[in-house]
Amino acid sequence: MKRHIPNIFTSLNLSSGCIATVMAFQGEYLWVVVWVIIAGLFDFSDGFSARMLKAYSPTGKELDSLADMVSFGVAPSMIVFHFLSENTFRISDNPIIIEYLPYFAFLLAVFSGLRLAKFNVDERQSDSFIGLNTPANALFWVSFCYGIVHDAPMITSLLMYTVLVGILVFSLLMISEIPMFSLKVKNIKFRGNEHRYFLIVFTIGLVAYIGILGITGSILLYIALSIINSKKKAIE
Repeated sequence: MKRHIPNIFTSLNLSSGCIATVMAFQGEYLWVVVWVIIAGLFDFSDGFSARMLKAYSPTGKELDSLADMVSFGVAPSMIVFHFLSENTFRISDNPIIIEYLPYFAFLLAVFSGLRLAKFNVDERQSDSFIGLNTPANALFWVSFCYGIVHDAPMITSLLMYTVLVGILVFSLLMISEIPMFSLKVKNIKFRGNEHRYFLIVFTIGLVAYIGILGITGSILLYIALSIINSKKKAIE
Protein backbone atom coordinates (compact mmCIF):
# COMPACT_ATOMS: atom_id res chain seq x y z
CA MET A 1 0.00 0.00 0.00
CA LYS A 2 2.74 2.45 0.94
CA ARG A 3 4.17 2.39 -2.59
CA HIS A 4 0.95 4.01 -3.81
CA ILE A 5 1.03 6.92 -1.36
CA PRO A 6 3.32 9.16 -3.49
CA ASN A 7 1.09 8.54 -6.52
CA ILE A 8 -1.97 9.56 -4.50
CA PHE A 9 -0.31 12.90 -3.74
CA THR A 10 0.66 13.24 -7.41
CA SER A 11 -2.93 12.58 -8.46
CA LEU A 12 -4.10 15.27 -6.04
CA ASN A 13 -1.53 17.60 -7.59
CA LEU A 14 -2.98 16.84 -11.03
CA SER A 15 -6.54 17.36 -9.78
CA SER A 16 -5.57 20.71 -8.26
CA GLY A 17 -4.00 21.75 -11.55
CA CYS A 18 -7.18 20.86 -13.42
CA ILE A 19 -9.24 22.97 -11.01
CA ALA A 20 -6.75 25.84 -11.36
CA THR A 21 -7.14 25.64 -15.14
CA VAL A 22 -10.94 25.83 -14.85
CA MET A 23 -10.58 28.84 -12.54
CA ALA A 24 -8.31 30.46 -15.13
CA PHE A 25 -10.96 29.95 -17.83
CA GLN A 26 -13.39 31.78 -15.56
CA GLY A 27 -10.97 34.60 -14.76
CA GLU A 28 -10.90 33.74 -11.05
CA TYR A 29 -7.40 35.08 -10.41
CA LEU A 30 -7.39 34.46 -6.66
CA TRP A 31 -8.57 30.88 -6.96
CA VAL A 32 -5.93 30.15 -9.57
CA VAL A 33 -3.29 31.26 -7.06
CA VAL A 34 -4.89 29.16 -4.32
CA TRP A 35 -5.10 25.99 -6.40
CA VAL A 36 -1.59 26.34 -7.84
CA ILE A 37 -0.25 26.68 -4.29
CA ILE A 38 -2.26 23.61 -3.24
CA ALA A 39 -0.84 21.75 -6.25
CA GLY A 40 2.63 22.80 -5.14
CA LEU A 41 2.03 21.39 -1.65
CA PHE A 42 0.91 18.08 -3.12
CA ASP A 43 3.92 18.13 -5.47
CA PHE A 44 6.23 18.56 -2.48
CA SER A 45 4.36 15.83 -0.58
CA ASP A 46 4.71 13.24 -3.33
CA GLY A 47 8.47 13.69 -3.49
CA PHE A 48 8.83 13.81 0.29
CA SER A 49 6.73 10.69 0.83
CA ALA A 50 8.60 8.84 -1.93
CA ARG A 51 11.92 9.60 -0.21
CA MET A 52 10.65 8.72 3.26
CA LEU A 53 8.99 5.48 2.16
CA LYS A 54 11.58 4.69 -0.51
CA ALA A 55 8.62 4.20 -2.83
CA TYR A 56 10.16 5.18 -6.15
CA SER A 57 8.74 3.88 -9.43
CA PRO A 58 9.02 4.70 -13.15
CA THR A 59 5.25 5.16 -13.23
CA GLY A 60 5.39 7.66 -10.38
CA LYS A 61 8.11 9.65 -12.14
CA GLU A 62 6.11 9.90 -15.35
CA LEU A 63 2.87 10.70 -13.52
CA ASP A 64 4.65 13.45 -11.59
CA SER A 65 5.79 15.13 -14.81
CA LEU A 66 2.31 14.90 -16.33
CA ALA A 67 0.77 16.42 -13.20
CA ASP A 68 3.36 19.21 -13.15
CA MET A 69 2.67 19.94 -16.81
CA VAL A 70 -0.97 20.65 -16.00
CA SER A 71 -0.52 22.39 -12.65
CA PHE A 72 2.58 24.43 -13.45
CA GLY A 73 2.46 24.62 -17.23
CA VAL A 74 -1.11 24.76 -18.52
CA ALA A 75 -2.82 26.48 -15.56
CA PRO A 76 -0.46 29.50 -15.36
CA SER A 77 -0.46 29.82 -19.15
CA MET A 78 -4.25 29.97 -19.09
CA ILE A 79 -4.39 32.79 -16.54
CA VAL A 80 -1.76 34.76 -18.48
CA PHE A 81 -3.83 34.15 -21.62
CA HIS A 82 -6.90 35.48 -19.82
CA PHE A 83 -4.95 38.51 -18.59
CA LEU A 84 -3.68 39.31 -22.09
CA SER A 85 -7.14 38.79 -23.58
CA GLU A 86 -8.54 41.42 -21.24
CA ASN A 87 -5.75 43.95 -21.78
CA THR A 88 -4.18 43.59 -25.25
CA PHE A 89 -6.32 46.53 -26.44
CA ARG A 90 -4.03 48.75 -24.35
CA ILE A 91 -1.17 48.29 -26.81
CA SER A 92 -3.07 48.02 -30.10
CA ASP A 93 -6.46 48.62 -31.64
CA ASN A 94 -5.71 46.17 -34.46
CA PRO A 95 -8.37 43.44 -34.20
CA ILE A 96 -5.96 40.75 -35.41
CA ILE A 97 -3.42 41.60 -32.69
CA ILE A 98 -6.16 41.81 -30.06
CA GLU A 99 -7.46 38.40 -31.15
CA TYR A 100 -4.22 36.47 -31.48
CA LEU A 101 -1.55 38.08 -29.28
CA PRO A 102 -2.91 36.47 -26.07
CA TYR A 103 -1.95 33.05 -27.48
CA PHE A 104 1.67 34.08 -26.91
CA ALA A 105 1.00 33.08 -23.29
CA PHE A 106 1.08 29.41 -24.25
CA LEU A 107 4.80 29.73 -24.88
CA LEU A 108 5.02 29.22 -21.11
CA ALA A 109 3.23 25.87 -21.40
CA VAL A 110 5.44 24.73 -24.28
CA PHE A 111 8.66 25.57 -22.45
CA SER A 112 7.32 24.05 -19.24
CA GLY A 113 6.97 20.80 -21.17
CA LEU A 114 10.50 21.14 -22.51
CA ARG A 115 11.74 21.92 -19.02
CA LEU A 116 10.07 18.84 -17.50
CA ALA A 117 11.36 16.58 -20.28
CA LYS A 118 14.87 17.92 -19.74
CA PHE A 119 14.59 17.41 -15.98
CA ASN A 120 13.58 13.76 -16.41
CA VAL A 121 16.73 12.86 -18.34
CA ASP A 122 19.22 15.21 -16.65
CA GLU A 123 21.06 13.40 -13.84
CA ARG A 124 22.63 16.66 -12.63
CA GLN A 125 19.35 17.81 -11.08
CA SER A 126 18.95 15.42 -8.16
CA ASP A 127 19.76 17.96 -5.41
CA SER A 128 19.38 21.26 -7.28
CA PHE A 129 18.01 22.58 -10.55
CA ILE A 130 19.49 23.58 -13.86
CA GLY A 131 17.18 26.28 -15.13
CA LEU A 132 14.06 27.70 -13.50
CA ASN A 133 11.77 24.97 -12.14
CA THR A 134 8.14 24.92 -13.27
CA PRO A 135 6.53 25.50 -9.83
CA ALA A 136 8.55 28.71 -9.39
CA ASN A 137 7.61 29.86 -12.88
CA ALA A 138 3.94 29.09 -12.19
CA LEU A 139 3.91 30.90 -8.84
CA PHE A 140 5.47 33.96 -10.46
CA TRP A 141 2.83 34.26 -13.16
CA VAL A 142 -0.29 33.46 -11.14
CA SER A 143 0.72 35.84 -8.34
CA PHE A 144 1.77 38.52 -10.82
CA CYS A 145 -1.52 38.41 -12.72
CA TYR A 146 -3.56 38.47 -9.52
CA GLY A 147 -1.46 41.23 -8.00
CA ILE A 148 -1.60 43.48 -11.04
CA VAL A 149 -5.36 43.07 -11.48
CA HIS A 150 -6.35 43.36 -7.81
CA ASP A 151 -3.55 45.02 -5.84
CA ALA A 152 -2.16 47.45 -8.41
CA PRO A 153 -4.77 47.81 -11.15
CA MET A 154 -2.92 50.50 -13.14
CA ILE A 155 -2.36 48.49 -16.31
CA THR A 156 -0.44 50.52 -18.89
CA SER A 157 0.93 49.78 -22.34
CA LEU A 158 4.44 49.66 -20.83
CA LEU A 159 3.31 46.99 -18.39
CA MET A 160 1.80 44.97 -21.22
CA TYR A 161 5.05 45.06 -23.19
CA THR A 162 6.87 44.03 -20.00
CA VAL A 163 4.55 41.02 -19.67
CA LEU A 164 5.28 39.94 -23.25
CA VAL A 165 9.03 40.24 -22.70
CA GLY A 166 8.64 38.44 -19.38
CA ILE A 167 6.93 35.49 -21.07
CA LEU A 168 9.90 35.11 -23.40
CA VAL A 169 12.49 35.57 -20.63
CA PHE A 170 10.88 33.10 -18.24
CA SER A 171 10.39 30.57 -21.04
CA LEU A 172 14.10 30.70 -21.80
CA LEU A 173 15.01 30.59 -18.10
CA MET A 174 13.23 27.25 -17.76
CA ILE A 175 15.51 25.59 -20.32
CA SER A 176 18.63 27.57 -19.46
CA GLU A 177 21.83 26.14 -17.97
CA ILE A 178 21.69 28.51 -14.99
CA PRO A 179 22.04 26.59 -11.68
CA MET A 180 19.10 27.19 -9.33
CA PHE A 181 19.08 26.01 -5.74
CA SER A 182 16.38 23.73 -4.40
CA LEU A 183 14.44 24.37 -1.19
CA LYS A 184 15.00 20.74 -0.21
CA VAL A 185 17.46 20.65 2.69
CA LYS A 186 19.70 17.85 3.95
CA ASN A 187 19.77 19.38 7.44
CA ILE A 188 18.28 22.37 9.27
CA LYS A 189 21.60 24.03 10.07
CA PHE A 190 21.93 27.68 9.08
CA ARG A 191 25.36 27.20 7.56
CA GLY A 192 24.97 26.09 3.99
CA ASN A 193 21.28 27.01 3.96
CA GLU A 194 21.65 30.78 4.37
CA HIS A 195 20.07 31.63 1.01
CA ARG A 196 17.16 29.27 1.65
CA TYR A 197 16.34 30.74 5.06
CA PHE A 198 16.75 34.28 3.75
CA LEU A 199 14.32 33.56 0.91
CA ILE A 200 11.75 32.03 3.28
CA VAL A 201 11.90 34.95 5.72
CA PHE A 202 11.81 37.49 2.88
CA THR A 203 8.79 35.79 1.29
CA ILE A 204 6.82 35.68 4.54
CA GLY A 205 7.59 39.33 5.26
CA LEU A 206 6.82 40.56 1.75
CA VAL A 207 3.55 38.63 1.48
CA ALA A 208 2.51 39.92 4.91
CA TYR A 209 3.30 43.48 3.79
CA ILE A 210 1.95 43.66 0.21
CA GLY A 211 -0.12 40.50 -0.18
CA ILE A 212 -0.02 37.93 -2.97
CA LEU A 213 2.08 40.17 -5.20
CA GLY A 214 4.85 39.51 -2.68
CA ILE A 215 5.18 35.99 -4.12
CA THR A 216 6.17 37.60 -7.41
CA GLY A 217 8.95 39.50 -5.68
CA SER A 218 10.14 36.40 -3.86
CA ILE A 219 10.47 34.44 -7.12
CA LEU A 220 12.55 37.26 -8.61
CA LEU A 221 14.71 37.15 -5.47
CA TYR A 222 14.99 33.36 -5.81
CA ILE A 223 16.33 33.75 -9.34
CA ALA A 224 18.77 36.47 -8.23
CA LEU A 225 20.01 34.46 -5.22
CA SER A 226 20.46 31.38 -7.42
CA ILE A 227 22.60 33.32 -9.87
CA ILE A 228 24.65 34.91 -7.06
CA ASN A 229 25.07 31.54 -5.33
CA SER A 230 26.21 29.84 -8.54
CA LYS A 231 28.71 32.63 -9.24
CA LYS A 232 30.02 32.31 -5.68
CA LYS A 233 30.52 28.56 -6.07
CA ALA A 234 32.24 29.08 -9.41
CA ILE A 235 34.73 31.47 -7.78
CA GLU A 236 35.38 29.06 -4.91
